Amino acid sequence: MSVAGRILTPMQISAYTLKRAWHQVSAGSDVLDDAMLPPIGTSPDQYERHVGESHGRLFLVLDDGGTVHGHIGPYREVFVTQDLDQVLYFAAEDAVRELAEHIAARSPGHGPVANLVSGQAELLDRINPAWGSRFRNGGMDGTRPSAACGRDPLERLAWIAGSWREQDPYTHLAFFRGESISAEQIALLHGADPAQIAAGTRLADLRSMDGGTFDHWDIVWETCCYGKAGDWAFLMYHETPGSGPDLEALARLGVTEAVHLNATSAKAIYTFDYMRDGRRVDDDWGVLELIWYDRGRAPYFRGGQLDFLNQAIRRAELDHPELTSEFELYFHALEDAFDLQLPRQDIQEGTVRAAQWTRRNS
Repeated sequence: MSVAGRILTPMQISAYTLKRAWHQVSAGSDVLDDAMLPPIGTSPDQYERHVGESHGRLFLVLDDGGTVHGHIGPYREVFVTQDLDQVLYFAAEDAVRELAEHIAARSPGHGPVANLVSGQAELLDRINPAWGSRFRNGGMDGTRPSAACGRDPLERLAWIAGSWREQDPYTHLAFFRGESISAEQIALLHGADPAQIAAGTRLADLRSMDGGTFDHWDIVWETCCYGKAGDWAFLMYHETPGSGPDLEALARLGVTEAVHLNATSAKAIYTFDYMRDGRRVDDDWGVLELIWYDRGRAPYFRGGQLDFLNQAIRRAELDHPELTSEFELYFHALEDAFDLQLPRQDIQEGTVRAAQWTRRNS
């Protein structure tokens, strides 16, 4: 293990070894001159007492076995490790974030949004180039991120992020992937009218029932749009008849992966669900809220099942500092990680396939 270039022999981590190692790192770096090691406790219940706020900064919980649990709030565990170098890296990552925010806010002609992430990377480079590389990767290893994006970040999926926050065009955006599945099958499974599916009804056809607009038409809550984009079938809707299909029903249809985004703008709740091979992938975090994503901070458990999303989000942050909306950045990361997309022209012009739920016509 290395601490800013120093070689450490394996040892059981204790509060003493953590403090001593942090002193060695900070003493050898002008960046960490005045930076304090995150507070250390023995239980996440001590978070607010040690940190002084309900969430936000890093808190280190050290158990009897020498394992360190990183917490951002009492209920949000963001990493678990017995590797001293990793603990010190995460502590440095937390420290330089606050410093980068201060520097970025004072940069002439640039706001904190534009410079925050690259500023964090540069500060970590100065402490330890391997740590800067690890930060740019966004994951747990030290490899460099993939090649720069080089395309319009809003062209495939992220174009819809802004309006989706206000539940426009629909509250739910759901994507399904599997061998030989069709968008029609997905729509029928959720309760779409078989006659309208067979007739190839379009969104514009449904709009014409209300003089061309959904603005004041209650029936919009009992409709869906669907189609295929790349490898994924997509389904957009506000609500479904009943509770919708369960994971077993989707598996019987041949669905092996599903991504589900839900917006409840009145409550500012935006959630992400990922299903793979018949089970939810969430590192036992439960409901994953998009507002947990904070620019420059990996939103999901480090080294966990969703670490590939941490890496995709970091690539999006570095490639597209011009995106001021974190929802647009997050959606761009989703399209990069999963190859998700939605047909913008079809949706906006009303040529996307659509149907009412069966109960509307029963």
